[in-house]
Amino acid sequence: MKSRAVGPGPRLLLLPLLLLVLWAAYVRGVERPRRYTPDWQSLDSRPLPDWFDKAKFGVFVHWGVFSVPAWGSEWFWWHWKGEGLPQYEQFMSDNYPPGFSYADFGPQFTARFFHPETWTDLFQAAGAKYVVLTTKHHEGFTNWPSPVSWNWNSKDVGPHRDLVGELGKALRKRNIRYGLYHSLLEWFHPLYILDKKNGFKTQYFVRAKTMPELYDLVNRYEPDLIWSDGEWECPDTYWNSTEFLSWLYNDSPVKDQVVVNDRWGQNTSCHHGGYYNCQDKFKPESLPEHKWEMCTSIDRVSWGFRRNMVMGDVASECEIISELVQTVSLGGNYLLNIGPTKDGLIVPIFQERLLAVGKWLSTNGEAIYASKPWRVQLEKNTTSVWYTSRGTAVYAIFLRWPDNGVLYLASPVTTSTTQITMLGIQKDLKWSTDPEEGLLVYLPQLPLFTLPVEFGWTIKLTGVH
Repeated sequence: MKSRAVGPGPRLLLLPLLLLVLWAAYVRGVERPRRYTPDWQSLDSRPLPDWFDKAKFGVFVHWGVFSVPAWGSEWFWWHWKGEGLPQYEQFMSDNYPPGFSYADFGPQFTARFFHPETWTDLFQAAGAKYVVLTTKHHEGFTNWPSPVSWNWNSKDVGPHRDLVGELGKALRKRNIRYGLYHSLLEWFHPLYILDKKNGFKTQYFVRAKTMPELYDLVNRYEPDLIWSDGEWECPDTYWNSTEFLSWLYNDSPVKDQVVVNDRWGQNTSCHHGGYYNCQDKFKPESLPEHKWEMCTSIDRVSWGFRRNMVMGDVASECEIISELVQTVSLGGNYLLNIGPTKDGLIVPIFQERLLAVGKWLSTNGEAIYASKPWRVQLEKNTTSVWYTSRGTAVYAIFLRWPDNGVLYLASPVTTSTTQITMLGIQKDLKWSTDPEEGLLVYLPQLPLFTLPVEFGWTIKLTGVH
């Protein structure tokens, strides 16, 4: 009898097909990184990395060649040469020899006493979770060795140091997030002036200066935040902003954690980008739908250091903490600015204000960091009360101590499990409810100077809704 060759059984034949089906299902199930296209609809859909909302408080640092004349404001060069303001011309004739140019200030920007570790110690003591440094303001001087800013950078002129790099290393040692401020425009750059003359139909400046520097900053320093500015004269199409941001979100070394603001063209502020700044010192009246940041300065008149600053120009501790509380209650971050001197010193009044914020946060930070807006943000009774929440806890921060020692809260609804405490005080507080006045919280009967903070006290409520 002849033997018959036995072929593979039907089950064996089905195996490759089954493997193919399983592999296709696996590939479909693998979540591929989303790619963002260079248009606002796509870019605006990117979720904001959550570290930013949790951080709440940051320090802004305006430092550059404008810190040398240190008079008027950081717009010194523009006020002097761009607008020809008489008081700036008078200041120069009174204090500098004839023919002295703005470039002559460069070598005097020494940063001789700049110790990044000392700065970082101060920022940490202030409770800052992120720090934003000016890498380049509208004057064009770069605080790092920019390859396209020949002889107008901190390595070639003045400090002969990489200021951006040095501060970044010190901040990272303390796990403080690092943001880089960058001005898109430069007032007096010949290529920018040429593009302006051409009605911004050409992009010589963008291609030779702005974009090479932005890519260099990201690749070299891997910042957590890019704080863009100097956008207002041109649309975002001139700046090539969407192309840069799509690269930043898709392929850059910081694509997963980087955060940006909204200043990418004259049409973008408060509309496009990451979080919104809208305008300087922006204060919304009610809870915005979009994440935002208030940037403000301890010196109310200037962002850069001024030798002619007087105490009346300096925001008080109470004003700063009130703004911080209001901003966070309305879902924002608070970015507080200081201007160091040309030598790299932070003057004592700025140190004092930052340390006051840090002291306040050491007691009340639980109501600030990683908090969320509550269903009610503000109550105005005998005193203003701002609310925040975190998990199941609600925090009521009041800015003036009631004369009768009783805090009236209309919004929280108590339950059988309600507990009320004051941050910084160990014991539970007594409370009662009144059908007309709501919740009455009986504050500690202590002299005000013995309380953990001097203003901005926080009541923590659990078991309320």
